[in-house]
Amino acid sequence: MSLKAKLEAIIYAAETPITLDHIFQLVKDSVINDGATDEAEAKSRVRATLEELVTDYAAPDHGVEIRQVAGGYRMSTKPEHHDVVRMFAKSLKPPIRLSLPALETLAVIAYKQPVTVPEISEIRGVDSSGVIGTLLDRKLITTAGRKAVVGRPILYRSTKEFLLRFGLKDVTELPSMEEFEKLVAESFQSDLLPVDDQTSDSTPAENSALPNPALSESTEQEADLQSVEAAEDEGMAVSEQRNRGENDPAA
Repeated sequence: MSLKAKLEAIIYAAETPITLDHIFQLVKDSVINDGATDEAEAKSRVRATLEELVTDYAAPDHGVEIRQVAGGYRMSTKPEHHDVVRMFAKSLKPPIRLSLPALETLAVIAYKQPVTVPEISEIRGVDSSGVIGTLLDRKLITTAGRKAVVGRPILYRSTKEFLLRFGLKDVTELPSMEEFEKLVAESFQSDLLPVDDQTSDSTPAENSALPNPALSESTEQEADLQSVEAAEDEGMAVSEQRNRGENDPAA
């Protein structure tokens, strides 16, 4: 990778303006390995390359530019494009904010789908019925018929909205459970997932070795019937879960 490409990637990824000194510390070893005789020459190369990059982005065929802000460098949209960027920002869906119980429940459904509420509760070790309604309202999950066992409990699976929100092509791209738990822990430590769901159960997910199956398939002859049943089941599911949530002080 060229030095210019590295600087571009660093500035793009920086959440706040990044200083020349900070950039230099990140690429110093690679610049010296590429032939710089000492740190002074290496820093000079970095500065010259950074100036070239700023000039490249200043060209009219770029919609973003690299600006010096508060002693550092950052990428931002050019002023002449602010109107269209503002319209785009207003068209975006608000970010999804889930409590840890809701996120755990969503993870179980994603990895074990199709799955029933009792099965989810058994995996998590706590009653999960209270957060099902929230996930249904957010359109992150939907019903997938009923399981052929006594009582015919409703099955749940993830939706296309789930894939869109999490940037996945399909469920086979889900990370391993170990990676998922690490990401969740880091997110909560950084306050990136503030809680607005008042569900109070917070027992961690106990099963860290869930399989990663694809969505179950049905035959074409059953598709129409299942779609009708799914619509009825989803309405029933929302009603049931909300009633449980009202009667359950922990929900």
